[in-house]
Amino acid sequence: MRNKVLLLFFFIVNIGWSQDLSKLYERVNPAVVVIFTQEAKLASNAGVTKTITSEGLGSGFLVSDTEIITASHIVNAAEQLRVRFLDGEIISAKVISTFKTADVALIKLDFPKKNAITVSFGDSDRIKIGEQVFVVGAPFGYGHSLSSGYISGIIKNKQGNNPFTQAEFIQTDAAINTGNSGGPMFNMKGEVIGVVSQILTKSGGFEGIGFAATANITKNLMLNNRTPWLGFDAYPLNDKMKRLFNVPQNSGLLVQKVVFGSTLYKMGLQGGDTEAIIDGQKMFIGGDIILAFNEIEFDLTDESLVKLGVLGKNLKTTDPLEVKVLRNGKIIRLKR
Repeated sequence: MRNKVLLLFFFIVNIGWSQDLSKLYERVNPAVVVIFTQEAKLASNAGVTKTITSEGLGSGFLVSDTEIITASHIVNAAEQLRVRFLDGEIISAKVISTFKTADVALIKLDFPKKNAITVSFGDSDRIKIGEQVFVVGAPFGYGHSLSSGYISGIIKNKQGNNPFTQAEFIQTDAAINTGNSGGPMFNMKGEVIGVVSQILTKSGGFEGIGFAATANITKNLMLNNRTPWLGFDAYPLNDKMKRLFNVPQNSGLLVQKVVFGSTLYKMGLQGGDTEAIIDGQKMFIGGDIILAFNEIEFDLTDESLVKLGVLGKNLKTTDPLEVKVLRNGKIIRLKR
């Protein structure tokens, strides 16, 4: 008799949970979008390097009628962005801000979405392990797909005082797959408490461990203290690497790619053109090595990174910008 009562109890609880989740999904789903990207990539084959067009897929969510939060790794190197809404409308967009360590980004639609449905952030500092959550996104291109689970852990990474190490992630067992990245993780109030980032996997598919950047760090980096997107990808050089490249200071940024039409592209920054493997790390060499931004020398010390963080946070699109680079053994200055 006791077992029957317990089974009835769990049956009733599960029905209530499913009904609540269904209603929440209907309320927040219109704010979720699918993001299609295009970017130029270098590919090497038989010693020949050429540029190819690569297409990508991710998710995101509306925080205003023009602004969308997503994951940095989805859009940071993208040259074209198209956003598809629940009603089928597609609007092009551009990148406004990205933060690689926390894996969050902000993009802006080329024109406002009519009758936009937005979602709000919850306080991720108040979440607890064991809370129920759900994720809405586009796994493998299946838009507006829902998965649910629990908060499995909370990971905070803050090394030193420099802002470039800021990262906070929520671990979850809610199913996350290719295409989910950038989508919202909701609590049972329908508030966004995380931005889907990545999974740990051996098979390539979901194995029960996924991560989402916390809502609070996302708000801080993308809405309150955003840094402008300059449109490049670079590899920081450690002491051994800087000696290999004859860098005349403690470190530098080996430019891998410069996005067409971006600020640094217009300033003349050049990316790599030859694939190489150094110390087991695949990279492209032959591009510029950034030495300084507005006379603030780049190195891997907290002091330098704090100064660069302040510069980025306060930099406006109309402010003067000078980038000192090492190119073919010579130091040149690129100016906006």
